[in-house]
Amino acid sequence: MLHQSSNPLRAAVQRLMIGTNPAPPPSPQAISAAGIALIKRFEGCARLRTDGLVEAYPDPGTGGDPWTIGWGATGRDHVHGGRIAKGTVWTQAQCDARLTDDLIRYAADVARALGKAPATQSQFDALVSFHYNTGAIARATLTKKHIAGDHKGAAREFARWNRAAGRVLKGLVRRRAAEAELYL
Repeated sequence: MLHQSSNPLRAAVQRLMIGTNPAPPPSPQAISAAGIALIKRFEGCARLRTDGLVEAYPDPGTGGDPWTIGWGATGRDHVHGGRIAKGTVWTQAQCDARLTDDLIRYAADVARALGKAPATQSQFDALVSFHYNTGAIARATLTKKHIAGDHKGAAREFARWNRAAGRVLKGLVRRRAAEAELYL
């Protein structure tokens, strides 16, 4: 079980992750249950071992870096220190806690990138999923088109982000299509 927090946004994301939040988030400053479900669907919590622990795996596009664990976590290993690499192992609770922390951070990044531009909850969720996977919300043309009010144009931009290490990946094609559908 995730630890309880006095941070209201963190607590809301935790409730959504375990399905105990009967009401939607108060604004599109936070990802909804639908957005979390989309991210979980495409990230999966891969490499579950027979002992119940989750181990890191290489990036499917490069076959190496960045190493990934849990619900798509890369970079800093908040459990053991250092970076996520071959041999990194977490519990399911540690994977879930990292997802919660990452969703709060990525949602804040999306809100900052959008500024005062309005967004529906579905648009916000799609943009958080996109940013969670690409880290590109601040520089993406789709963000610029959204801010300009060109939502159809923004939705078409998702499909451009379908490559890893220069190769088109079927999983990214499917994810971008799902994000565009949610966005519209």
